[in-house]
Amino acid sequence: MTKQRINIILMMVMIILLISGCKDENTETPDFSSEIRDSVVVVMGVTSEPEAGFDPAYGWGAGEHVHEPLIQSTLTVTGKDLSIGYDLATSMEVSDDGLNWVVKVRDDVSFTDGEKLTAEDVAFTYNTLKSTSSVNDFTMLDRAEAADGTTVVFHMNRPYSIWPYTMATVGIVPEHSYGPNYGENPVGSGRYVLKQWDRGQQVILEANSNYYGEAPNIKKVTILFMEEDGALAAIRAGQADLAYTAAPYANMNIPGYELLSFQTVDNRGFNLPAIPSGSVSADGVPVGNDFTCDVKVRRAINMGINREEMIENVLNGYGSPAYSVCDKMPWYEPSSKAEYNQSGANALLDEAGWLKGADGIREKDGKRAELLLLYPASDSVRQALAADTVNQLKKLGIDGQIQGVGWDTAYDSAQSNPLVWGWGAHTPMEFYNIYHTMKDTGLAAYSPYANVRVDRYMDEALAEKDMGKSNELWRKAQWDGETGITHEGDIPWVWLVNIDHLYWSREDLNVAEQKIHPHGHGWSIVNNVDQWGWE
Repeated sequence: MTKQRINIILMMVMIILLISGCKDENTETPDFSSEIRDSVVVVMGVTSEPEAGFDPAYGWGAGEHVHEPLIQSTLTVTGKDLSIGYDLATSMEVSDDGLNWVVKVRDDVSFTDGEKLTAEDVAFTYNTLKSTSSVNDFTMLDRAEAADGTTVVFHMNRPYSIWPYTMATVGIVPEHSYGPNYGENPVGSGRYVLKQWDRGQQVILEANSNYYGEAPNIKKVTILFMEEDGALAAIRAGQADLAYTAAPYANMNIPGYELLSFQTVDNRGFNLPAIPSGSVSADGVPVGNDFTCDVKVRRAINMGINREEMIENVLNGYGSPAYSVCDKMPWYEPSSKAEYNQSGANALLDEAGWLKGADGIREKDGKRAELLLLYPASDSVRQALAADTVNQLKKLGIDGQIQGVGWDTAYDSAQSNPLVWGWGAHTPMEFYNIYHTMKDTGLAAYSPYANVRVDRYMDEALAEKDMGKSNELWRKAQWDGETGITHEGDIPWVWLVNIDHLYWSREDLNVAEQKIHPHGHGWSIVNNVDQWGWE
């Protein structure tokens, strides 16, 4: 019996135990009855379970997998086009120097324990996150201050024009009851309350009966955490309404279910160290690569990859070509798109002096054109993307090898060899964090690279009060007609694909229109679960 079949059987046993009521007297099992038309059962991956609970200070709603916190309210929200709207906030103003944000807070909101939500709770939340959070970046914030019961002032250490995007992910907690166990027993003012959490198994949310906004259509949301095989088993058994899945399962026919595919900015790409080898970081880590330090080599690699072919080979067609970490975002520079051109890539490599030898592999000054492409050993999709990449590069005369690594060594290894990464967020800071020069090293964080003009555009974008003008500056940092990080410029990263997020859904379940999903195949799907419905 294969390991896969054993996993499926084990997950089926777990489902049966849940249904049959194998629980202690204080534990509630999810009701899977199809007769109940105001509840849903959703299956997510095991990594979607928040290890530290539902506390915004420890990553709930933020961090790598950004989503709406559901249990707590936020000051702002993002729309389907990622424009900024209001939730708790009723207005916001920023000072001319960008160092003070004044936000008015609505006065008709209460926490689920009956206590009124005030600007003091907002200030407390942000000051707490600044001092305790290891997930959120609050280095730009000096302090939050409640000017009165409905006004909070954010005093910034530096201008930060995209602060409204941060406010869209930070759930507000109550000062009067916040403590060490808040993550397990959260009190909020959002659309849902946490009814039950069985670690390693499920979370049950119920509609907040005192919610200040429109009452949720879906009154009960049960989230089950399962591996891919278990998620598929739950769907086949009819014991879930919606479950995540992966491209290899996409061509299956499951009676009563349809496959939903959602666009994402959940991209995969790899860094190309842009400086020669020979130096080390402050921690003694080797830095640089003698092959990829040549910009013509980097441009050739980017140009010589057939992304459409890769999507068919690896993702069964469920994805889109990626050319930037900003694809489909309001700050994306359209000229980032690079056309596949194998002959042009070969010409660039010839021009750079890398000429094919008798075995078809290029050489220059006695060195072979070799590339070690790393990938996280636990990620089969990134492994397949790495393998497809080296197969395509072989046609250019580049001898590629792939190697799986653990995250304990991946960050260091990426300073001298390309690594397949996953990125994608609803904020330009993703772009900033990848490409901006770090003060302590003089290079970008995830790939040895630096461009003073690109840095300047990004700094100006953060200082610009007008969001539209700020987006123009983010686009210039990508390419201003002369320099940037696109295929015409420095190209220190090659972006491959944006992975579609796939779900099996009951045919009579109406999943509300989704805004583009960020990195992470998890909680984003239920951002608007309150608007779902049944036919």
